[in-house]
Amino acid sequence: MEFANGDRDNSKSGAKREDMDDVERGFSDRPEKKPRSSEHPLSRNCPYLDTINRAVLDFDFEKLCSVSLSHLNVYACLVCGKYFQGRGNSTHAYTHSVEQGHHVFLNLSSLRFYCLPDGYEILTLTLEDITFNLKPHFSDKEIKEMDTDSRMAIAYDGSSYLPGVIGLNNIKANDYCNVVFQALSHVRPIRNYFLKESNYAAIKRPPGDNMIVLVQRFGELLRKLWNRRKFKAHVSPHEMLQAVVLCSKKKFQFTVQGDSVAFLSWFLNAVHQGLNGTSKPGSSVIFKTFQGMMNVYSKKLPPLEMTAEEKSAASLLPEYQETVQQTPYLMLTCDLPPVPLFPDEKSESIIPQIPLYTLMQKFNGVQEKEQKTYKDSTVKRFEITKLPPYLIVSIRRFNNNTFFIEKNTTIVNFPIRNFDFGDLLTAEAKKAHKCTVYDLIANIVHDGEASAGGKGTYRVFLLHKGTSKWFEMQDLHVTEVLPQMITLSESYIQVWERQDQASLSRA
Repeated sequence: MEFANGDRDNSKSGAKREDMDDVERGFSDRPEKKPRSSEHPLSRNCPYLDTINRAVLDFDFEKLCSVSLSHLNVYACLVCGKYFQGRGNSTHAYTHSVEQGHHVFLNLSSLRFYCLPDGYEILTLTLEDITFNLKPHFSDKEIKEMDTDSRMAIAYDGSSYLPGVIGLNNIKANDYCNVVFQALSHVRPIRNYFLKESNYAAIKRPPGDNMIVLVQRFGELLRKLWNRRKFKAHVSPHEMLQAVVLCSKKKFQFTVQGDSVAFLSWFLNAVHQGLNGTSKPGSSVIFKTFQGMMNVYSKKLPPLEMTAEEKSAASLLPEYQETVQQTPYLMLTCDLPPVPLFPDEKSESIIPQIPLYTLMQKFNGVQEKEQKTYKDSTVKRFEITKLPPYLIVSIRRFNNNTFFIEKNTTIVNFPIRNFDFGDLLTAEAKKAHKCTVYDLIANIVHDGEASAGGKGTYRVFLLHKGTSKWFEMQDLHVTEVLPQMITLSESYIQVWERQDQASLSRA
């Protein structure tokens, strides 16, 4: 479904637009709107406030009229939780009020309450918790204290939860998106930036470009995940997923299982574009947080059919000389060794293990990797010159062959804390870094078979800094786990935090 380009909430122009919508639809006979002041006691003494049912209110879904499916001038019935368009005579909200006897409505754009069919505006502070759940907001002090706050929150339905460690609903097959959202929600610069809507509210995009919608929906999702005053201890990423489908042109859907690495790569670049980021380093919060630099050395190999003399002569040609290119990166992809074809001496299956440090040697500038195409072969070396504040490492587990996608189940061993990536740097590059030691904050795991066949599931291990505890999250299921259990799973994506960044969050 398409999204409204004009959800300009809390603005005076939005309120005027609300009135114009009713006039344009022929609802000019609506009751005259009274000014918002204390001169109208009816506004402050509505007799129907006790009919509001907060248990049925759910603002996670797309703001569409349940009858006309329009996104313009939508009101939420606070008695049954359904959405209806308009509030003048003969509108869907007005009709619902008369037929069902539901009288209290909230305009989802202007955040103003009305009593129907009487038509007056309700002015009371007792409904502030409802508007806060529709649009949570955070002060600078609250954001700063998030990484040190260990208090449990109590939802309206009585369930307790830790803000930031909240399950995401799996609509059908969107678990590969959920784990990415959960992991990014615990990256401090990303979280702090998107919790303040004013950071990106004024960003303008070309007409027809929906990337700004993706940015806005991601900000809304993070604010809901860290909300301490929720009605329910879970979140449905419905609007976020609708934005993903729209902006990716249906490349990523929530009805078909996808790949988390491919989605994370697309999502980071799409959000960077939506924030008007450029190719310059630090042009958006995405680049400031995740972008590093490396030198890529490439050398073309002579064809195998050449003789030794021909290869020797060809090596002097310019096209066979080694070249170097400085390349930015947002993610480092490690290659697993092939799985053993034969069982061990006891005829038992072998589950191979390999240290993450061994896989990372791919980026030390010494180890060579041959890349073949149907035309020629090239040997490449990767040398990291700059490590980002937050390092994303992906492990290539899926290989395409002629008939199917094969998964490599090798277990990767790694420490949870104090992993020094500085050993990959040259002595000169290491001098430019004040700190090269990282701690793990998120570990995304793929279980089961290859995802391209619609099989397999995703889950994520997250570190909640306020409690210093690890949690395993798979859709709506949230469980505390021991740190030792994290390394036993088939890690797919890891997010590492540089220790000097961790000290900033505690300051």
